[in-house]
Amino acid sequence: MGKVTGFLEIDRRDRRYAPASDRIRHYKEFVIPLSEEAVKDQAARCMNCGIPYCHNGCPVNNQIPDWNDLVYNNNWEEASRNLHSTNNFPEFTGRVCPAPCEASCTLNLNDQSVTIKSIECAIVDRAWSEGWLASEAPAHKTGKKIAVVGSGPAGLAAAQQLARAGHDVYVYEKQAKAGGLLRYGIPDFKMEKHLIDRRVKQMEGEGVTFHYNVNVGVSLKVDDLVAGHDAVILAGGSEKPRDLPIPGREMAGVHYAMDFLPQQNRRVSKEPLTTNAPILASGKHVVVIGGGDTGSDCIGTSVRQGALSVTQLEIMPKPPEKENKLLVWPEWPLKMRTSSSHEEGAERDFAVNTVEFAGENGAVKSLKCVRVDGKFQPVPGTEFEIKADLVLLAMGFVAPISEGLIQSLGVKLDNRGNVAADTVSYKSSTEKVFACGDMRRGQSLVVWAIREGRQTAHSVDKFLMGSTVLPR
Repeated sequence: MGKVTGFLEIDRRDRRYAPASDRIRHYKEFVIPLSEEAVKDQAARCMNCGIPYCHNGCPVNNQIPDWNDLVYNNNWEEASRNLHSTNNFPEFTGRVCPAPCEASCTLNLNDQSVTIKSIECAIVDRAWSEGWLASEAPAHKTGKKIAVVGSGPAGLAAAQQLARAGHDVYVYEKQAKAGGLLRYGIPDFKMEKHLIDRRVKQMEGEGVTFHYNVNVGVSLKVDDLVAGHDAVILAGGSEKPRDLPIPGREMAGVHYAMDFLPQQNRRVSKEPLTTNAPILASGKHVVVIGGGDTGSDCIGTSVRQGALSVTQLEIMPKPPEKENKLLVWPEWPLKMRTSSSHEEGAERDFAVNTVEFAGENGAVKSLKCVRVDGKFQPVPGTEFEIKADLVLLAMGFVAPISEGLIQSLGVKLDNRGNVAADTVSYKSSTEKVFACGDMRRGQSLVVWAIREGRQTAHSVDKFLMGSTVLPR
């Protein structure tokens, strides 16, 4: 414990944002890092609890008190080694993770939690700048060949762990570049893509081979993939979006969020669009249906494209401004959360159900809505209409796409359409085929994907070699 009285003497201080008037003019990251001294002060607030609940709050079980102490004592390189022992890609989680660890911080019971996420990001950013994160090529090769289908955070984590164990790892990605939703879903203003490229280069130095523009089950036969490898890991995403099948759904101007967001990411990275029908918010009244992170990303992107107005509708009731900490700690609390995108100019409305898309000449012009009660039943007399030239459906994802890969493999699915596999072996119903990440658990967080990728690597290494030194 670096400073015994740190939490009593030092107030919480977190990273700031560049002014909204400046940041909406570009797609670059706009978070202003803390100074080195400020990070050390924030690390000093950690109480090194006897039972650190932040360990449980973090899906990858980061040893948070340990690297807080190392930062406070100016041992940044050891802090980086400790952090990377549980998390392959802390520069991803340090930017886009909602930080359930902070909700579980003991200090959060009667004060404000330690700025764990900011300290994590400071550690890894410094590690890269100091040159501490070179490729870790294995001393010996096993001769075993492993295919990883999907290069999102789950696939990348599994691939890196297995390559470091000495296996020959081949990653198959249907897009032109690695990253999955990190690259083609999360906007650049939240996480710039050179961060992914840097990790891919590190992994190539460790022996991982990436095959791009390969859609397994479509452009590559599944039987050939399985026959050519000693193990196969399914690490694709949960890509089937939840639809809103109401009158007018077929109108022009109504799109899934994941048809909208990847287009802008491709524009920023100067990749060609995969469609001849660009979706742009410029000069339009935009309505985002869905109150989660994807909806927030749609808001920030629409504002940067020059939308006339942006409104976000959520069917759930408005959450409380603050949680009852003594009631919900250390669990993730339900409370009002305002993202940086919300602050850039968006109206939010809660307990609203959209019942019809209305328009003219086949194009949407407005939404017909009604307010709902706590059981999502319409409240009579609360009907209203809202102007909309562009509607973005951001209501989550229901399952992985089964056509192609999953159907060809014939793996069993759970009752939600995900690939069935337990969290001990991560084995599917098909011999030598494993599953992890969103394809197994459903739509989730980057940090959960990393956890499952690491644990699957442990299981695959044990399956192939009889034992493993890879951590779970």
